[in-house]
Amino acid sequence: MEWPMEYKDYYQTMGVGRGASQDEIQRAHRKLARKYHPDISKEPDAEARFKEVGEAYKVLKDPESRAAYDQLGADLKSGQQFHTPPGWQSGFENSGAGFGDDDPSGTSDFFQSLFGRRGSSARGKRARHSSADFSFPGEDRHATIEIELEDAYHGATRKMTLRVPEFDARGQVELREHVIEFVVPPGVKAGQRIRLAGQGAPGTGGGPPGDLYLEVALKTHARYRVEGRDVYLDLPVAPWEAALGTEFEVPTPAGPVELTIPPGSTAGRKLRLRGRGIPGTPAGDFYFVLGIALPPAGNESQNAAWRNLASQYPSFSPRATPGETP
Repeated sequence: MEWPMEYKDYYQTMGVGRGASQDEIQRAHRKLARKYHPDISKEPDAEARFKEVGEAYKVLKDPESRAAYDQLGADLKSGQQFHTPPGWQSGFENSGAGFGDDDPSGTSDFFQSLFGRRGSSARGKRARHSSADFSFPGEDRHATIEIELEDAYHGATRKMTLRVPEFDARGQVELREHVIEFVVPPGVKAGQRIRLAGQGAPGTGGGPPGDLYLEVALKTHARYRVEGRDVYLDLPVAPWEAALGTEFEVPTPAGPVELTIPPGSTAGRKLRLRGRGIPGTPAGDFYFVLGIALPPAGNESQNAAWRNLASQYPSFSPRATPGETP
């Protein structure tokens, strides 16, 4: 479970508006860095403020991280309790270079939650030299995409539009659209990457284009939840179905199956279908997690039925200490 953290308004930290140009952000950084530099500042909180300004500048000086940060919303306030939205960077294409050689240590939990993974995989490609000129391969690009659980089971061909943050001539961040079409192979799981050869940044001097790497994330499903390749479904059953056992048809992403509920089942019991999770080598399993759904006692007839049931178990106590005989 992710604990809430304090939202940080980096524009407020820098003393600029959300529509500030890159020149304005750079000037604000130079001014504040001088003001709070621990070696020269007389401010009592100089070191802390210097780190806050540096963290804010790391994000706002880069068009990719700034565009992603901006989509969190202008209505959030500094100090407000904040949870990182799931899939918040999905659909953004970026270089993956992140913050280069900047040391991320000393940054806030908020920064680490949003940008802690950037820069772990991308490095520039080396230039190739010919007798005529220099030829530079294009930079590899990266994006996170969200797919449906059913696509992970069956595979699919998908078309989507990525947003590529860039600075315009005024130093404002603009989003260029990049339409891609790609194949989702059956058995792909969250965290895997799909490579689209030649769909990264263009090369220079006749160099080949880079590649585009799509990191897969699974959309939150209304019915199922996923852990690795294992898939879970919370399945409510009536008290008499749990007590006496029954059979009925239930859905799975691979299609409906006939499920047997053993007699004497209790809430929380897991029933496994081996190999019916996300395909792979090995395939994951599918789990039904039983819950007991109580019928209402909304009229006198229903109330009487519950009282009659209670009379059949005079010594039963649902709060008995484990190991005791109820």
